[in-house]
Amino acid sequence: MSTLAERAEHAEPGPKQPVEVADGYRAGRTLPLRVELVRQLKRRRTMVMGGILLALPIVLLIAFQVGGTPGEGNTRMNLMDTATASGANFAAVNLFAAAGFLLVIPVALFCGDTVASEASWSSLRYLLAAPVPRARLLWSKLVVGLTLSLAALVLLPVVALAVGSVAYGWGPLELPTGGEIAPGAAAQALVITVAYIFVSQLVTAALAFWLSTKTDAPLGAVGGAVGLTIVGSVLNEVTALGDWRDFLPTHWQYAWLDVVRPQPEYTDMIQGVSISITYALVLFALAFRGFGRKDVVS
Repeated sequence: MSTLAERAEHAEPGPKQPVEVADGYRAGRTLPLRVELVRQLKRRRTMVMGGILLALPIVLLIAFQVGGTPGEGNTRMNLMDTATASGANFAAVNLFAAAGFLLVIPVALFCGDTVASEASWSSLRYLLAAPVPRARLLWSKLVVGLTLSLAALVLLPVVALAVGSVAYGWGPLELPTGGEIAPGAAAQALVITVAYIFVSQLVTAALAFWLSTKTDAPLGAVGGAVGLTIVGSVLNEVTALGDWRDFLPTHWQYAWLDVVRPQPEYTDMIQGVSISITYALVLFALAFRGFGRKDVVS
């Protein structure tokens, strides 16, 4: 007589039974973006980062007041030397000073801390047991992380423009090479600049987000993304790499300076955008694919 296990082994597979769900349950309604956004806004690290970005223009203003006229004694002018010419110049200088490193930190923080922090608090498995579908959870956290990153990138030039206009007046954007850009065109150039910096930072955001799905340590995800971005900047300074540097996202991080000129040039910006989006899409795909197969125990 065959055993029950043997019968089950040789049994024909039956039709797949439908999965029962509770009445009223809708996967698309779990973890609403509004709820996740409020949660992230109330966190201390969000407030601290906002305070730092608010303080930077004031710190630079004090530095210029104490140190004298920028560029005094220099034989060759650059964008930094025009900081006190107008509010638009002051905003552009703040972006120039922060784009290389400071603005990398909030992007890595908001996108790298989001999933790993839930794992470190041992709340991730409870979210998934709610049940929140994994793709829905990642999508909600990614959208909120990118939204906060964009808000950080917008906050700095807006505050700098307000502070600079009060201190130095509202006027055209004076160029270090000579000439000026009218206030309306200067505002448009600043908007394009912020948009380009955001797109160029998508690589850091995607790297931090991918690392956040791989580790339970938020500091590891944030620090890893910042560290690898710094490594990319260092490699970009190695001229021996030649044309290989064109494949580094950091190679194009200051391409927005081509907008701050009498005749804007967009060729380098287009290349930078294509490189950044390509890397970001690959890393985001890896994050969703890996997390969908991950054994979540935290």
